Parts: sequence; structure tokens; C-alpha cells
Amino acid sequence: MRGQAGFWDIDERHARLSEAGDPLEKLNSVVPWEVFRKPLAKALKRSDGAKGGRPPYDAVMMFKVLVLQALYNLSDDQAEFQIQDRLSFMRFLGLGLGDKVPDAKTIWLFRDHLVQAGAVENLFARFDRHLSKAGYLAMGGQIVDATVVAAPRQRNTDDEKADIKAGKIPDAWQDKPAKLRQKDRDARWTVKFSKAKVDEEGKQHKRDIAVPIFGYKSHASIDRRHGFIRGWTVTHAAAHDGAQLRNVVRRPNTGSTVWADTAYRSRKNEAWLDRNGFVSDIHQKKPKGRLMSEATARANGRRSKIRAHIEHVFAHQKARMGLFVRTIGIARATMKIGMANLAYNITRYVWHEKRAAAA
Repeated sequence: MRGQAGFWDIDERHARLSEAGDPLEKLNSVVPWEVFRKPLAKALKRSDGAKGGRPPYDAVMMFKVLVLQALYNLSDDQAEFQIQDRLSFMRFLGLGLGDKVPDAKTIWLFRDHLVQAGAVENLFARFDRHLSKAGYLAMGGQIVDATVVAAPRQRNTDDEKADIKAGKIPDAWQDKPAKLRQKDRDARWTVKFSKAKVDEEGKQHKRDIAVPIFGYKSHASIDRRHGFIRGWTVTHAAAHDGAQLRNVVRRPNTGSTVWADTAYRSRKNEAWLDRNGFVSDIHQKKPKGRLMSEATARANGRRSKIRAHIEHVFAHQKARMGLFVRTIGIARATMKIGMANLAYNITRYVWHEKRAAAA
């Protein structure tokens, strides 16, 4: 009968993980996690423990649990299990085999404290300041876009939908607090158009297909030089993209040009950009009842090649990070999407540092 794993057994397993190229080990060695301690402490406002009871888990360690959730699309229950099960997760968090692992309720409470404090914006800003100090200044102008992030669909009647849209709580929910807690009154339906191949009479061509989606919208801007997300905000899915331009464009960028699609082109936005010293390179709209000129089409084609960089960011978050809002309400959706944006910047920072070291 084999005994318990000893120090050398664990050490050997860690070495084998490193040889296999554990990405979390690289994340741990490159990211200065302590930069998050001060904004975390401010948000949590923890007591000094004088009242007794089991001391809380380390704030930075718990924050790293949220990073794992963002990177691997884990629910609270899944996070608890995976930390127990995976040696790479334990090493990333600085936990030994004999250490107590935070359970799902503890993870939920920790995140909810941050939600109530609106802390994700400060955590994001703190890492953005670190990027600037590390030499990754926002440069080359800004690329702006938005993407819909799906949430669990709500099964509501037409009357309930009308009440929600009007900002009221439906009468049928008033005396049912348990049901009310499960109803997302902030998310909205929208229609997303995507290209799909259609076969008609033996000929294949692409056609716009309308796909209804329920959830929220992530609005963001990235700097063209390094590809980091620099500004972001969250709205319900039906919000107009163009109305969020001034909420995501950031002044510190050394380049003045702003790229975006036609949803952002309006007299109001053009005037705001000009007034604040920005240069608009937003897509031109097709003239009503007329064909688009060749020169305008070529200019839009050039803009599309630049704008594609932010589409790659959203694709990475959805395909590799599995971005999906499981929670209820816009405050928690903002936390979810904000952590996805922060986790993306963290992994991109590691990529830049790795490339610089190789060079």
C-alpha cells in the first residue's frame, strides 16, 4: 500500500508540469500580482480579525481564483473542484496539498464584495498603470467596437417584458422574492446579423442571417500599437454602439486617430472627437439611394484591416475564454466582463514580455 505523497513526489510533479509548459507558471512569474493588493483591500474593507473566527483567505490569492474563472470559463462550483483536482491550479494559487481550498460559497462572496464596491474598474485601471510603467504606453491611436455577450434566456410573458422595459417590476413577481432574484431585468434582446452560406438552386452564396441574442454588450477600445484593452463599459445588449464612443475612447493615447465601424459615425460623435483633439477614421456610410464611390470603398477596406484587430480580441474572449454571463443584473455582468477584459490584458502582457525576452 502506497503512503501519502512526500515533498519530493510533489516537487517531481511540479517539475514535470514545468517541462510540459504550464502556462499558469509563466503567468505567475511575469505578472506582479501584488499591484492588486491595495485596490482589493480598499474594496473589501476587511476587519483586523479582533472579533475572532477563521481568518479570511488572502485577497490576492482569491483574486487569482477570479482570474482562473475568467481564463477557463469556470463557475464557482467548477472552480472549487478544479482547484482541488489540478496541481497546476494549486501551484498558481500558492496552495499546498494540505491547504484548505476556498469553496464555491467563499468564491461567490468574495466576488460579490467586489461587485458591491464596484472594484473591477479600479483593478483594471491599476493594471493599466502598471502597463504604462512597464513601457506599454497606449500608442498608435484607438480602435473601438462592441460585441454582444450572451446570458441565460428569460422566459417572460409579453406583459412582463413590457413592465421590465418600462423599468417596473411585474405584479406577478412582487410577492415572490425567490423568483425575482432569478429574473434578469437589466439584460435585453437584440438581433445579431451574421453571414451564412445559403444554397439556392444549386448555387451557394452568403446571406445575412438574423440571430436573436439575450444578454449584455461589451464596448471596448484597444490601442493599435500593443493591442491592450484601454477603455471599456458594459450596457444591455440593445444599447446603441455609437452612444458609448465617449465612454471608451481614452485621452492618454499618443495617437489621435480613432477607428470604428459605421455604427459610431454621427454628427454628434464627429463633433465630440474634433472638440477633444481626436482624428476620426470611422467607416463611411453608404449614401442613400446611391452606390458607394470607389474611393470611399477603398478607404473603408483600409479601415476594416485595422479594425479587425479588436475583433480578434472579442473572438479570443469568446472562443478561448468562453465568455458568457451566468449572473443576474448589470452590476454582476460588469464584473464578469470587466474580469474578462483584465484577464485578456494580463495574458497579452505575458505574451509581449515573452516575445521581448526571446528577442
